[in-house]
Amino acid sequence: MMAETPAKLLLCTNGNLHTRPALEYGVWLAGVTNKDVHLLGIVETGHDSSPVEDLLAETADRLEQTGVSCLTTIEPGNSPQVIARYANQGRYLTIVGPLGRSAWRRAVHGRSIRRIMQQLTSPILYVRNAQLKLDRILLCMGGLGYAVSMEMAALELAKSTGARVVLLHVVEPVTLAYPTAIEIQSHWQTILETNTPQGRNLKRALDLAQATGLQIELKVQRGNVVHEILAEAQQGNYDLIGLGSPYSAHSLRHLYLPNVTADVAEALECPILTVRQSEAVLDRNADSP
Repeated sequence: MMAETPAKLLLCTNGNLHTRPALEYGVWLAGVTNKDVHLLGIVETGHDSSPVEDLLAETADRLEQTGVSCLTTIEPGNSPQVIARYANQGRYLTIVGPLGRSAWRRAVHGRSIRRIMQQLTSPILYVRNAQLKLDRILLCMGGLGYAVSMEMAALELAKSTGARVVLLHVVEPVTLAYPTAIEIQSHWQTILETNTPQGRNLKRALDLAQATGLQIELKVQRGNVVHEILAEAQQGNYDLIGLGSPYSAHSLRHLYLPNVTADVAEALECPILTVRQSEAVLDRNADSP
């Protein structure tokens, strides 16, 4: 059984002005999707609560003007942990932006989006700039079934806005010459015609997208995954990029493979949607013939 689509939006801020674009985007998206909103403010250790309260009050006023109901909560603590605690309690689409960490802290620990991705099991929309339109969506399908929940969340947004959707699959060059890899490398331009796990899962993804009645286009490229996604994102002028979470992978894959989602999120200015796949869906895809 597939994961349910989000019922509410969770808009998050720690009072830093870098989070304002995410709040603005959340207000706009609430109006477009007609979803209720939970405003979550986090007062971090050693910080004054006033900036948090001010941004929450400003956002609540905008939501009221839009005609969207909201609940407001303020909690002390570490932002990624507090966000994860609330987000994992319900069917939320969590909208969050950069938390304004110092350069040395980002250098040591990486951006906060990496820790948030690791802890959340529900959809995340990472917003660095309030790009208040949704005409073109790029969904990056890894081909192994890990992006199904992300695709479902993105298609719901596309249905609400009438956005055009492009499915992108990138075939990476491989060094191990096992049969499936050889077949994919030899037929990467016609991967949908192969009986590989990647081909089958891309067909499922395309069928799911087409069943919504939206305009869908499939693109297959070959090369470095991050480079190809960034190239397509920049050339296609997309308003939102969807990627599966690396933490959807079984076993130790997410420990030794590049964190494509985080790398793309840190490189692009447009909103990034990601979802950590449920174990039930992963098991279903792993067992598929």
